[in-house]
Amino acid sequence: MNSKFLGTGVALVTPFKSDLSIDHEALANIVNFNVNNGTDYLVICGTTGESVTITKQEKKDVIATIAKANKGRLPMVLGIGGNNTAQVIEEINETDLSIFDAILSVSPYYSKPTQEGLYQHFKAISEASPIDVILYNVPGRTSKNMEPETTLRLANDFKNVVAVKEAGNNVAQYLKLLKDKPEDFLVISGDDDLALGVVLAGGAGVISVIGQAFPKEFSQMIKLGLQKEVNQAYAIHYKLMDVIGYIFEENNPAGIKAVFEALNLCQDTVRLPLVPASNKLKEKIKSFIDNF
Repeated sequence: MNSKFLGTGVALVTPFKSDLSIDHEALANIVNFNVNNGTDYLVICGTTGESVTITKQEKKDVIATIAKANKGRLPMVLGIGGNNTAQVIEEINETDLSIFDAILSVSPYYSKPTQEGLYQHFKAISEASPIDVILYNVPGRTSKNMEPETTLRLANDFKNVVAVKEAGNNVAQYLKLLKDKPEDFLVISGDDDLALGVVLAGGAGVISVIGQAFPKEFSQMIKLGLQKEVNQAYAIHYKLMDVIGYIFEENNPAGIKAVFEALNLCQDTVRLPLVPASNKLKEKIKSFIDNF
């Protein structure tokens, strides 16, 4: 089993200044905050990092900032995905992946391919990638669920397809994957609210949004879950439950950036078509943090 991806990975935000340029100082601070507080690995330029609104050069600059701040302390995963298979493969071929432990590739959005289309898309990515591949199923964003049979088919057919980040908020689907997966294949929760339950059922951990703002508590909860310390783990889950709901109440990553603003780690700026969290939501988040 690939132990690099056990525990808590975090889907890092891309902080912006008020002029919408990338705030590299804030980004480095967020990386150090996570490295120093128990996060197990870093996920870079995923959808929480607003990857669809940053340029190729900005992505290179983000990678450089995170790598410099991380100093090789934690494994790193790079988001490379999309609904143009040829373009995804081109990016894999053009990117220096030597500092990364895996790529995270989101299921094609908008196109709504058949299950065979999804299989062929990820088959092509697997064959092009020189490093491990983590599949990312998030039907609420892509409008197409990757069925467990397709995920398991990929897991069985390709040695470098090592995990799935499953984010369908579907308990039955998690359990199907956990029941039928190859022994070394990892089922990683992409749902912060279900992460502990998934771990207790046999999951490998989580790629979390809220975890980057509360790394000490969230990673401890997941560690306790992996050790089957149920009561202690759920005690932490209940403390964090409200804020997990808040950050997804309007849109992601506006919610998590509002948390970071309240923690003085970065501004709440997002790029259109996203807009910052409403004042009402910010008040709820600030109240939670003040009382946490």
